Amino acid sequence: MTVGHLEPYGTCNNNEELTLILSSTLPIRSSVSAMPTSRIRQVADAGFNRPDVLPLWFGEGNRPTSNFICEAAVDSLRNGETFYGENRGLPELRHEIAKYISDLRGFTLSPERVTITPSGVNAIMIVMQCLLDPGDNVVMVSPIWPNCDAAVKVMSGEVRRVSLQPGIDGWTLDLDEIEDRCNERTRAIFVNSPNNPTGWMATAEDMKALVSLTRRKGIWLIADEVYDRIVYDSETAVSALDFAEDGDLVISVNSFSKTWSMTGWRLGWLVTPRELGAQLAKLNEANMSNPPIFVQQAGIVALRDGDNVIRENRALYAAGRELVMSALADLPNVTLTRPPAAFYAFFKPHGITDSLAFAQQLLEETGVGVAPGVAFGDDGEGWCRICFAAGTERLEPALDRLVHFLR
Repeated sequence: MTVGHLEPYGTCNNNEELTLILSSTLPIRSSVSAMPTSRIRQVADAGFNRPDVLPLWFGEGNRPTSNFICEAAVDSLRNGETFYGENRGLPELRHEIAKYISDLRGFTLSPERVTITPSGVNAIMIVMQCLLDPGDNVVMVSPIWPNCDAAVKVMSGEVRRVSLQPGIDGWTLDLDEIEDRCNERTRAIFVNSPNNPTGWMATAEDMKALVSLTRRKGIWLIADEVYDRIVYDSETAVSALDFAEDGDLVISVNSFSKTWSMTGWRLGWLVTPRELGAQLAKLNEANMSNPPIFVQQAGIVALRDGDNVIRENRALYAAGRELVMSALADLPNVTLTRPPAAFYAFFKPHGITDSLAFAQQLLEETGVGVAPGVAFGDDGEGWCRICFAAGTERLEPALDRLVHFLR
């Protein structure tokens, strides 16, 4: 193919546009070629390698993984644990996760219901691979992390969004609208609680109603619960598992990334009905065979000895939340409510209709990197997300710049 073949498409302004045009001519699945580039990455890519940039765009802090967790992985490597393992993960790690959940939730969970995955996002992807045929749909509470939406679309499924509604006391969910959005092709309801990007957290009544609704309709409830320990007024968020009975089609997604500051390790898990385990094992085999053993060994130690990490992280994030609220909550041209969970502030600068352009301008003029709200769906347009998991040494100057810009 020569460049001359591209002329009918017009002039290319940058390498990304050229890449998209070239890929659109390749014989690949339309559901993949139609996927947009991550708008968060569009902002971040423009800010990488700029020494003046204060990045608040990704969902992670600047605190590295604790040494005792790292040492467990190093010891595993030194012990030669560099070979293939079980598809569903190390039995010892599955046992530790089951014990951790049982102790946290007050009921007994069998390790046979646990499957280990290489990250929470991969857990979501293999769930969609397992559940969806082309044309099926998932009713999804939104705004939501774009990778959840993408996993459905990769499988040629339809996302039917139900928007959280902002209010003076925080974001709320309309359960009747969720039921109204279900039809004969609905395979699952997907809820992320605590929510990325809004910090909304489902109440016990919300989650009980969702479990009951999916039970009545015979469809799946997929609960993305990766922020369940980043809660400021209790030890944990409400889980779908708190209300699931034997035979319920409930899947809980979780991860080591946020709770134990292990974003780069790529280690997650699923809790599902026992009968689904064999199917997930097949999908793990098809996707990546098994999570790395030395990473799983680090996960075991995090579960056993990481309570202090959770407490310290929560205190750090709570301090970051107070900094953000003090800086932005009283600005007359900004809408913001205090998030009860997760480590994000979702704020709306008044008069902004193009959040990507706003984030790009903010980065260019101030060196502050935020995530544009449109990345989380059309109902996030006009909003922006700040991650306040970073320490004060990054947050304070970033907020000073942002407040000056907004004024």
